[in-house]
Amino acid sequence: MIRLPIAAARSFALTGLLAASSAALSPPAIAATAGGVTDDIGVIRIPKGAPITIGGYWVISGPDTALGTDSMRGAKVAFADQKNMVAGHPINFVVEDDGCNAEGGQTAATKLAANPSIVLVLGPACSSAATPAAPILWKAGITDIGTASSAPSLTAPDRKPDYDGFLRTIPSDLGQGKADASWLYTKLGAKSVVPLHDGSPYAQQLAAVMAKNFAELGGKVLPTEAVAPTDVDMHPVLTRIATEKPDAIYMPVFVAAAAQLLRQSKEIPGLEKTTLVGGGSLMAPEFISAVGPSIVGFRICYPDVSPDAMGKAYPQMVAEYTKMFGEAPISGYHGNAYDAAVIAIKAIEKVAKTGPDGATYIGRKALRDAAFASAFDGVSGPIKCGEHGDCATFKPAVYEFVSSDPSTFKIGTNPKAIFP
Repeated sequence: MIRLPIAAARSFALTGLLAASSAALSPPAIAATAGGVTDDIGVIRIPKGAPITIGGYWVISGPDTALGTDSMRGAKVAFADQKNMVAGHPINFVVEDDGCNAEGGQTAATKLAANPSIVLVLGPACSSAATPAAPILWKAGITDIGTASSAPSLTAPDRKPDYDGFLRTIPSDLGQGKADASWLYTKLGAKSVVPLHDGSPYAQQLAAVMAKNFAELGGKVLPTEAVAPTDVDMHPVLTRIATEKPDAIYMPVFVAAAAQLLRQSKEIPGLEKTTLVGGGSLMAPEFISAVGPSIVGFRICYPDVSPDAMGKAYPQMVAEYTKMFGEAPISGYHGNAYDAAVIAIKAIEKVAKTGPDGATYIGRKALRDAAFASAFDGVSGPIKCGEHGDCATFKPAVYEFVSSDPSTFKIGTNPKAIFP
């Protein structure tokens, strides 16, 4: 049983409309030959000395800015490590703001796809943006490497051909949801849980995966609840949940809604013994600011981003990030984005050919295939891409906020790792 408020229902309707529109698209199929390069879906020509343009789209405004800005910065560090050059050309990095929603993803992808100089695209952070954007980009023959968009549907074995150009350096939430269910049941000791989502592909699918695994462990999954990302008054949904007397509320929603839920839960009789648990979208100093004192003791399930769990080059990458941007990483996806940029660089260099005129020619299908063949030791851990676009291995962790001072935000310190 799922209770869905009107605002969230509208979100589902929009997502469904965009999905239906995407389904009408099909991958490009216009073979071309240029500069001695033949490719099934087209060839890009970069004049001698001209830049190679790589696109990006992330949430870089609003309450979830840290998710996208952290990813964008990770990519910039990777480019800087290559002296901002690829295949003998300077890199021109063009980034669009997707707002972490379907409308923004559609708009960002449309802008990028309309730019004939775009060779490949990095991002996004949010599955809500990737869901409509990836088909638009692939329709234009543009490969898209996600950096934090983890919804299982994006790399599912039965995904539509419209997503054949999408791969990602963040693990699927199939692993996250299973690990979260196990932690809730075996470590937290919760025997009943209310899954709560905001209608986004990320939150809805992750909540469903967790619930399935929690039930398989023997736990009781109570009626699923939903809120809209813009909801302000959470008293009705929290009061309804309180009548169920759950041990836990599992709420992998984004900053604005999560902050309201956490603060207002303290005011609801019957929730005194209920533990609220969030997801990876809340690993940001902005979340501490939005919640205030109520954040102390709040836990989020997240991939393990401790130095021991990351690649050997991760500490050096963080040092470069800090020097370049004047602060430590502001979320946990900079390493994933760095590795996405490395995939892009390696793939471009693998397939780029110099033509008789001195220009560089890149086959779009060849570039996609080279990206999907990626295998190397990344800063986020081992990278090895599968046929459906999953390139990373999931390692679980749980973090707990210990201070309400946003200036103390540092992954591993506040929030501190409490599992494993």
